[in-house]
Amino acid sequence: MSPPGVRDALRRRLRSLAVLEVANIPLQAFAWFGAIGFPATGANLTGFALFVIILIQGAAYWAAKLDQLRNRHPRPRGLAAFAVARTVNPVLLAAGLLVTGAAALADPGAGSWPGLGFAVFAVLEHVNYFHVQLMHDTAADLRRLRTVGLRRSQLARDLARVKGIPRPGVFLKE
Repeated sequence: MSPPGVRDALRRRLRSLAVLEVANIPLQAFAWFGAIGFPATGANLTGFALFVIILIQGAAYWAAKLDQLRNRHPRPRGLAAFAVARTVNPVLLAAGLLVTGAAALADPGAGSWPGLGFAVFAVLEHVNYFHVQLMHDTAADLRRLRTVGLRRSQLARDLARVKGIPRPGVFLKE
């Protein structure tokens, strides 16, 4: 059992991760489509929609982890839904990459490149949440990356602990 100070710090971190993922949605929309002025084309909105879907899933996961910690559940609630998302997301992401990539090839520029960028970022976020931890934003994460290398994401580890939820073949450190 962790000391209360550590649990409090973890609660604050999980709460901020959940809130920041959701806050990023209007912030990014305003920044790219409002302040910078990228056009709201089909390609740009497709890429942005993929980005939003993954951010919402990330926020939901961090909220579930916070609930797990607060209520001392053995595992986060909603893992079955995350297992479905892990399976459905690649199909959505591939389709979105095809749409945004085709638009970028047909008419490169402000009407397509941002959408393709959002779609690529959504793919990276999916990998970060559901497979391999790519984000290393704390000193402890960076130390672990230097000493151990890449490791499976926390959500991937949570999904692997549940019987009946298939585990993709990822060979990384826990």
